[in-house]
Amino acid sequence: MGTAPSFLRELCAILVCEVIFGGHHGAACNYSLKGGIALFQIENLRFKYPKSTEDTLRGLNFNIEPGEVFGLLGPSGVGKSTAQKVLIKLLSGYTGSVLYRGQDLRSYGKEFYNEVGVGFEVPAHFSKLTAEENLNFFKKLYRSTVDTDDLLKRVGLYEDRTKRVNQFSKGMKVRLNFVRSLLNAPSFLFLDEPTNGLDPMNARILKDLIREFQAGGGTVLLTTHLMSDVDELCDRVAFMATGQIVEIDSPKNLKLKYGERKVALEFAEKDRVLTETFDLDRLGQNQRFMDIINTREILTIHSQETTLEEIFIKLTGVVVHD
Repeated sequence: MGTAPSFLRELCAILVCEVIFGGHHGAACNYSLKGGIALFQIENLRFKYPKSTEDTLRGLNFNIEPGEVFGLLGPSGVGKSTAQKVLIKLLSGYTGSVLYRGQDLRSYGKEFYNEVGVGFEVPAHFSKLTAEENLNFFKKLYRSTVDTDDLLKRVGLYEDRTKRVNQFSKGMKVRLNFVRSLLNAPSFLFLDEPTNGLDPMNARILKDLIREFQAGGGTVLLTTHLMSDVDELCDRVAFMATGQIVEIDSPKNLKLKYGERKVALEFAEKDRVLTETFDLDRLGQNQRFMDIINTREILTIHSQETTLEEIFIKLTGVVVHD
């Protein structure tokens, strides 16, 4: 009996989150780049918390296309989580326009949550229930659900399904959190740091599942500080700074835009190792480059492509800590 108040507080907190609450950085276009209506259309989105003197979101403009993995990146406190909470209807009182499937997001009721899955950064489970009991509880909140046994097997938790969650490691809780985000067969996934705290093998399993979800027609909004995940998963990324989107494009285009069109050549010269850099433009006509290629032992050759982490720092002024 002494544990009942704590358990009830935990129950209420999760119910509030799960049930009760119901591209370019210029002007947003209402139509999908792929043709038709964009899945989410956000235009001039502004939001200020009641006790704040300044807006947290300061006029966001972006679209999320059907079937894409869209990354929303930026340093802590910049407004990523606030934007995500608006899109999953946890926050109201915003100004601007947020359309989902061409319809005002405010007009949707609880049926909206049958279409979306949410994986919060901090896993919230009933710690005194088993993994299986947790999933069965949340299944009752949705119109239709999937075979979670199969998902548990995929993420390596099937053999632990009858263990209480308070016996789980952090990584196990993260994986269970991911399974819960998929149990209602959503068409749209909100994922906040989905692989944070996972070892490379388990991170790979979750990333493969995200790719499979996308291949099946699903759409994902991903927020993370792991630039390797962004590089691997995202079709487009938006960088936020001071409550605004300062850049939005595909990872490849961003690297081309912010990188240098040069190639670094490392080669052996007698008993030394030398490096020379050449412009990519008309590289095949550069006599010095051709001489080295034809007469020296080439050790490495690299384009001077920038990384997403370097772009993150350049656009936001904040160093990424994985």
